[in-house]
Amino acid sequence: MNNRGRAGILIGAGLIVGVLSWIFTAPYLGNTGLARTPGVIIGGTPTPALNDFTPLNASNPGPLLMKQAGFPSFVSYLSWVGTPDGIITATQPDGALWARRVRDRGGDGWLRIGDATYAMEAVEIFGDDRIDMMGQWANMVGRTLDDPLYEGGASLREFEVFFWKPR
Repeated sequence: MNNRGRAGILIGAGLIVGVLSWIFTAPYLGNTGLARTPGVIIGGTPTPALNDFTPLNASNPGPLLMKQAGFPSFVSYLSWVGTPDGIITATQPDGALWARRVRDRGGDGWLRIGDATYAMEAVEIFGDDRIDMMGQWANMVGRTLDDPLYEGGASLREFEVFFWKPR
């Protein structure tokens, strides 16, 4: 085998390792740069929807994993707050991939909170309901609606809000 053939094999192996690494390691926790890179595997145990999602706030204070139906199905981390009727999520008004997919393809997806994965459907919230839900979300993260999450970011009052109900 000549050097060109060996180089081709090494490049092919490198691409395979890179893709598999991405599948099993992304998304990265955070809100900027590579942290917004989606992954593919959500994991968790399929779990029937709860009658009240509020108790999950105390037992799972970190972000949840969200995966939408359809192709390509990417997994993203989302900040959230549980309510008696479902889950409130929010995102910066910056054209986030997952928010566009909810709008363009419908809201069917899965939310993984801890080890439980729930089949859910998202609906974008507008008007006064958006402000009320964003207020709940802001309280959960210990901020006011006029605070940005980070310096130079939009205030929480401007965030896009999505409400997830069990399917």
